[in-house]
Amino acid sequence: MQTVVKKWFQDKESGFLDNGGGPDIMVRKADLVNCQFLKVGVTVELECHSDKRGLIAKKVKLSNQKRAQHGNQGKKPYRPGVMT
Repeated sequence: MQTVVKKWFQDKESGFLDNGGGPDIMVRKADLVNCQFLKVGVTVELECHSDKRGLIAKKVKLSNQKRAQHGNQGKKPYRPGVMT
C-alpha cells in the first residue's frame, strides 16, 4: 500500500499516515525500514495491520516514486562528500 505522511512527532518517534477518508494509520520509528524518521508529505510504502488501538503501519519504507520526482532533475550528478 502507498500513502503520504500526515504527521511526524520527532520527540515521540511516531506519527500518522493518511488513509483517505478513513482513520489515520499510526506508525512508529521501530517499524521504519532504512530510515530514522519521516517528513510530512513524503510518499511511503507500508503494510497496514489492524489491532485494538486502530490501524498500525508495519515495514514502512520510502517510496521510489517520491525519490524519483525529487531526484537530480537535470542538475549536476550527485557526488557524496564533494561540494559543488
